[in-house]
Amino acid sequence: MITLASDFGTPYPAAMRGVICKRTDARIEDIAHDFPRQDVRAAAFWLTQTLPYFPPAVHCVVVDPGVGTDRDAVVVRAGEHALVAPDNGVALPVARELADSVEVFTWAYDDPASSTFHGRDVFAPAAAAVHEAGTDAVSELDRTTPTDDYVDLQFPTAELVEGGTRGEVLVVDGFGNVVTNIPGSVLEGHFGGTVAIDGDPTPVRRAYAALDPGDRLVTVGSHGNVELAVNQGRGDDAFAVGVGDPVSLEL
Repeated sequence: MITLASDFGTPYPAAMRGVICKRTDARIEDIAHDFPRQDVRAAAFWLTQTLPYFPPAVHCVVVDPGVGTDRDAVVVRAGEHALVAPDNGVALPVARELADSVEVFTWAYDDPASSTFHGRDVFAPAAAAVHEAGTDAVSELDRTTPTDDYVDLQFPTAELVEGGTRGEVLVVDGFGNVVTNIPGSVLEGHFGGTVAIDGDPTPVRRAYAALDPGDRLVTVGSHGNVELAVNQGRGDDAFAVGVGDPVSLEL
């Protein structure tokens, strides 16, 4: 199996599928092609929420603000999985979720036909080649070279402070739910009560529908982090925050 993920929208992923289909009969599954444009961290986060549910596969991830520059292409081996991606850190957080240890290889590629569409000309062919060789044989491919010199990406950690926690917004999903980096465990014992978000008392509930439509709430999302939300509304608007903004939670 080969999975595809990008910020391309349409129709660009179709060209990647075509390239892969010419080289292998692997089953192809689309993860998403509407990741926030050029937002490497957001893509990395959502990959951690999706790829661990897949069986072993080759995952081709292309969110690539540096396309056409001298940034490397990499293959990251994570247990029985392999990730093919630009060397900008996008593949590393989920690789660490998939395996206890990871190996990173640079992928040597010829001058592509386009300097703006490496998804088609570099990463799709690489994903097909890795799939055909098998994850165990990544180190034996002519185009791979093991490396310790790669771009890593670590999500910021929340800071425990007296009386609460300080963190930041990691992503905002399509519903407007604000996903923070504050671990949901800080809310244990507070469900049914309130906490202060940036000084404003806010109900803590396990479900959006525990409150009336339009009401703000704090909850724990499926990702396990504290989430700022509105029942049948947009949390980012109601809390006036966006990606990267600080969030203070007082218990």
